[in-house]
Amino acid sequence: MLKQKNKKGNEGVESFLSSVLAVAAGLLFGLFILLITNSNEMFSGFLTILQGGFVDGMSGISQTLYLATPIVMTGLSVGFAWKTGLFNIGASGQFTVGAYMAVLIGVKCTGLPGSIHWLIAILGAAAAGALWGLVPGFLKAVANVNEVISSIMMNYIGLYLTNLLITKTVYDQTGNQSVSVAKTAYLPKAGLDKLFPEANLNIGILIAVLFVVGMYILINKTAFGYELKACGKNPDASRYAGINARKNIILSMVIAGALSGVGGALLYLSDFGKHMQVLDVIASQGFSGISVALLGLSNPFGILLASLFIAHITIGGYNLQLLSFTPELIDIIISAIIYFGAFSLLFKTFIRRWTKKSKREETAS
Repeated sequence: MLKQKNKKGNEGVESFLSSVLAVAAGLLFGLFILLITNSNEMFSGFLTILQGGFVDGMSGISQTLYLATPIVMTGLSVGFAWKTGLFNIGASGQFTVGAYMAVLIGVKCTGLPGSIHWLIAILGAAAAGALWGLVPGFLKAVANVNEVISSIMMNYIGLYLTNLLITKTVYDQTGNQSVSVAKTAYLPKAGLDKLFPEANLNIGILIAVLFVVGMYILINKTAFGYELKACGKNPDASRYAGINARKNIILSMVIAGALSGVGGALLYLSDFGKHMQVLDVIASQGFSGISVALLGLSNPFGILLASLFIAHITIGGYNLQLLSFTPELIDIIISAIIYFGAFSLLFKTFIRRWTKKSKREETAS
């Protein structure tokens, strides 16, 4: 039992170190990009990125948490599906339909009591996202349709369908966007605005953290989570053991879709003046979720930390405009970090070999 705990602990340390190495490699690449772009302000620009939202005090921290909240949810969506052997590349579509349902309820259902209006909107977003995850999950379970292909198609269907529905139901012609939701649909402040008077904080990030804890417990501490992971690691052995693989595939994608849908609700129900735009652009939060799930190695707490880090340096990238840099540089740097994140498994292998070599040398001496 003790050996098993030590093994899990070592694996956790190796995973953490591999992610840190991936981030460090990406940041070094970013430093090189800053060098060839503007060598005179290279270090100032790099320091600006590292300072991120801390530069603007509580206002910057609030903006960081706001940006991180939906990414946490889409990251959990992708990471949860990955734990069960599925690649949920459809988080963007699930996020979009969930966001639309939350906005629709926030605009139209003004008769709901203010104490539950926002909660009903979140539940509606979860249901819409779950429905969007159900389709690729059902096709995978019943007809063995590759979930990557079906999820991509659902992204585009969700994008154009919501664009159509926005123009028919909650359209603001002056801004080519959705109208503002009722104030009762905004996420409660729960006293955070008084605790941090300079920041426009709400309970969105707290809800995301609750989902992080809940998903960790579900995956690692329940029989249902064990079944899902078993199906992901070895479907044939799972079927032999009597586990209903088809049911678990469908449930996995439904839960993943619901998580992304909640992410959409948390973004547009925050009192930050955010509206759904009628554009032919897939929601970037879904693809950011893939990134943080990869960087966090699909661990819920790793996804939370990765989301906060990506949001933090994104704010730093915005501040690059104060120097002689374009803010698009941060997208290159984040892409580099994500790219090196794909090598996390390679870094993990090197760390494991180095650890074993060190132990052998200690034993020999």
